[in-house]
Amino acid sequence: MVGDTGEPGQAPRRDRSGHRSVAQEDDVRIEAWAASREHCLAEAVVAMVECFADVSGVRPTGVDRIRLAEGSDDDLLAALLDEILYRLEAYGEVPVDVEADEAEGGLDVRLAVAGLADVRITGEVPTDVGWDDLRLSPGPYGWSCAVTVDG
Repeated sequence: MVGDTGEPGQAPRRDRSGHRSVAQEDDVRIEAWAASREHCLAEAVVAMVECFADVSGVRPTGVDRIRLAEGSDDDLLAALLDEILYRLEAYGEVPVDVEADEAEGGLDVRLAVAGLADVRITGEVPTDVGWDDLRLSPGPYGWSCAVTVDG
């Protein structure tokens, strides 16, 4: 499962995972980091959800599984976040917990979900994942990603 949220100015460390977000004029910039690509992707999902909902203490009402085909790292990040936004719009499902695992030929993602009506809405729900300055890449302290989601 996902790790600690980051404090502003906190540098990622090899032994920690986390995320942070910065509200901008009409969007939110999300950053996430973890030891592995899969955990970094899970942190990005949690960060995006925290931009608009408080899911703390919410019990999941279901489990969904997503299988994403292997692509570039940036494509996986965009595809995963797009899928979360699609499920939010189409089914009213909000992830309250997420796990991602590498699978042959792709990525397997498990989402523990709750209904949108069961969470406290704290901000504008994102509608789109921006491709400008989107990145997911390895570095000296593990994996990190950054993406902007539009509100």
